[in-house]
Amino acid sequence: MSSHASYNMRSKSSYENENNKGTVKESGAQSPGKAGKMVSSNNKEFLFICFLVTLWYSSNIGVILLNKYLLSNYGFKFPIFLTMCHMSACSVLSYVSIAFFKVVPQQMIKSRSQFMKIATLSIVFCASVVGGNISLRYLAVSFNQAVGATTPFFTAVFAYLATLKREAWVTYGALVPVVTGVVIASGGEPGFHLFGFIMCLSATAARAFKSVLQGILLSSEGEKLNSMNLLLYMSPIAVIFLLPAALIMEPNVVDVTLALGRENKSMWLLLLLNSVTAYAANLTNFLVTKYTSALTLQVLGNAKGAVAVVISILLFRNPVTFIGMGGYTITVLGVAAYGETKRRFR
Repeated sequence: MSSHASYNMRSKSSYENENNKGTVKESGAQSPGKAGKMVSSNNKEFLFICFLVTLWYSSNIGVILLNKYLLSNYGFKFPIFLTMCHMSACSVLSYVSIAFFKVVPQQMIKSRSQFMKIATLSIVFCASVVGGNISLRYLAVSFNQAVGATTPFFTAVFAYLATLKREAWVTYGALVPVVTGVVIASGGEPGFHLFGFIMCLSATAARAFKSVLQGILLSSEGEKLNSMNLLLYMSPIAVIFLLPAALIMEPNVVDVTLALGRENKSMWLLLLLNSVTAYAANLTNFLVTKYTSALTLQVLGNAKGAVAVVISILLFRNPVTFIGMGGYTITVLGVAAYGETKRRFR
């Protein structure tokens, strides 16, 4: 599961500006002891951010690899039920994090209209996660990540169709290598599977559509929710939607899951670990954005995809070609260029 948007975050630059203001006030009058405390405080913050980034990388890459292992190598061929397990964990752990650990203040749903908007987002979100999980049954993680990297392209298309607001032409130009790289990677992918590719592309489009839709539906000040509260309300709705879908479209899921559990007791531990890791990916995504910035998260996300590709190749030994890796590299560089042009020409 990848990834999910965060809102109302305090950026790193604002934090540094506050520190700089405090430093100006005390300049020329700081004692060595105060300077030492400031350095110590900065070091602690840097180590804390490094710790968060490490957890974010581990949880995001971990859930992708665990999904791949369960769906392709373990005989657990139920992507809809697996997504339901993820959403169930997110429901419980989101409530615990907000109600008991006070990670963020709880924001209440204020109207029926707001609830319907959240439900709509939940269904689109489910479609993106289920599609991504289905694609992992047929595609290597490396190729899955290459296709997933085209999210900015779909985001730009949906944003224009929904708002008719144009970006600078140079920004759209940066999307050319994003798409070109995937086309090249597809041609060089030895394990290419058309249905898996279509599902992966659909999941990527749904993920982009959800982010655009979210910006439109929850745009008023009275309806804005941060990502953790949004996950708190979306998750149980997703479970209600996914449970009948799993029972209808995966009718033997209960019997096969119980049989796998009896055959190998680690099955239950693996499923639990996978579900908790899916929640951890959302939580750390929120925290990394809160303590750094959305731009930092985007840069780290580009690097994360490359790390996931390398680890998956080492673990699953899936064959790769120079053409495929070249295409993926072009896509990642295009995504980085797109992010930079959006920052400069906003």
